[in-house]
Amino acid sequence: MANRDLRASFVAPEEVAASIEDGTTICTIGMTLVSASESNLKAIEKRFIETGHPRDLTLLHSCGQSDRARGIQHLAHEGLVTRIIGSHWGLQPKWMDMIASNKVVAYCLPQGQIAQLYRAMACGLPGKMSKVGLGTFIDPRIEGGKMNERTQGEPDIVEVVTYHGEEYMMYNEVPIDTLLIRGTTCDEMGNMTTTDEAMKLEVFNAVLATKRYGGQVIAQVRDVAQTGTLNPKDVTVPGVFIDKVVVCPNPEEDHRMTSSIYFDPSYVGKLRRPMAAIDPAPFNVRKFIARRGCQELYPGCVVNLGTGIPNDMVGRVCAEEGLSDKVMITVESGIYGGVQLGGIDFGIGQNLYAMVSHPEQFDYYDGAGVDVTYMGLGELDGEGNVNSTKMGERCTGAGGFVDITQNAKCVVYLGTFTAKGAEYSFNGNELHILKEGAVRKMVSHVRQISFNGPRARKSAQRVVVVTERAVFELVQEGVKLVEIAPGIDLKTQVLDMMDFDPIVADDLKTMSPSLFVQDGPCGLLESFGKK
Repeated sequence: MANRDLRASFVAPEEVAASIEDGTTICTIGMTLVSASESNLKAIEKRFIETGHPRDLTLLHSCGQSDRARGIQHLAHEGLVTRIIGSHWGLQPKWMDMIASNKVVAYCLPQGQIAQLYRAMACGLPGKMSKVGLGTFIDPRIEGGKMNERTQGEPDIVEVVTYHGEEYMMYNEVPIDTLLIRGTTCDEMGNMTTTDEAMKLEVFNAVLATKRYGGQVIAQVRDVAQTGTLNPKDVTVPGVFIDKVVVCPNPEEDHRMTSSIYFDPSYVGKLRRPMAAIDPAPFNVRKFIARRGCQELYPGCVVNLGTGIPNDMVGRVCAEEGLSDKVMITVESGIYGGVQLGGIDFGIGQNLYAMVSHPEQFDYYDGAGVDVTYMGLGELDGEGNVNSTKMGERCTGAGGFVDITQNAKCVVYLGTFTAKGAEYSFNGNELHILKEGAVRKMVSHVRQISFNGPRARKSAQRVVVVTERAVFELVQEGVKLVEIAPGIDLKTQVLDMMDFDPIVADDLKTMSPSLFVQDGPCGLLESFGKK
């Protein structure tokens, strides 16, 4: 056996780019811009533009990893990557364009399944079994997660297997040749901490998966410490598993906590900000929808927030209404409690109660299932199927949507009734449609099955769809209209705007006038737990 030097190999980003061979698989760890190995990603892009290499790579990633400009956007060049396997591209316009124009083979898999697949690969398994994805566009009997025409002729990377008489999805292994990770500090032996990273993610699982296949692990860090000075409990990856270390040359630009923040100790538990400093959200249609959605909460429930109105508004509404200490809000990144950021900084939070790793969070979502999840709404059809993953030719992808909605005890979809250009007023405790949206969301058949309505109805899963003018529930017979907003005409502004006929409740209710309060709380605390 060859002797091994236990000292870390410190290299420049340009050496990292040169070490990646054509036709290999590269895996990146991060979420939004959190823990993105920006120095190394920029170096790979630069080398490809200058030399045409590396090329024909497969890019594997669990979360969306960009802020519309940085992160794995650097790898979105035709020829650099010819196959992408990921979960979400909503903040990655270059990748959405490449996928839509068939410039890359593209597979979308559930975020949690990819994060957990690293763990399965690390311990020598050929893949990961799960019920997550059955009956959705991930199922190979429907689309197999293939996101464009170019991918249709490519082999399936998932399959349906039967075990003890029950169907499962099998997510097959994807051997990793190069893994890019990021940490805060490493010592001279390469032992790496993640103490100032805003998420725990799936770093060590991916490291061990890469080592199983003989791949190289490359770490970007901010600081270097003397060997023996790091608290061993702070070490996320022992140095023996790291092949190369890049000390970020420009941390303020390329080693940011997240897109909007270089470093803030309140996002890693080193400081707690006064809650009084958190401003309420301004009143608008999104806040109105979130308020009605929050009426589905109950004391002690554990809540998940998806992107869009859920993450941007539900937590802020709960804070304003005095509900924050009566429910436990979580996000798929692994955070519990606190105040969540949204948009390009989705997944991090201030004043947290706890933070767990990304795969462990999905162990909970996939197993016990969260009590209430709030998700965005793209399309709804009469079977109760929901599409929130592909609109037209542009695909945002699933992210954690499929994992979370399939197993949640209650799913609440939040979204406007129509899309693109709608305008509203809320005068006189009534909703007035000033301009109708150009795109219908209530369709005869969803373009892509992100959520399988018939499966949910069969299992008696509680599903509520909240829009600004109408509220629907999924029942055994189909989609049932249970509430409309005051000021809305049932026929012309709801039923005539739908491509399917819902069941109309005999006791059709009117939304509470209190939801229209534009200044201050709307009284959710007084009615909390009484529904």
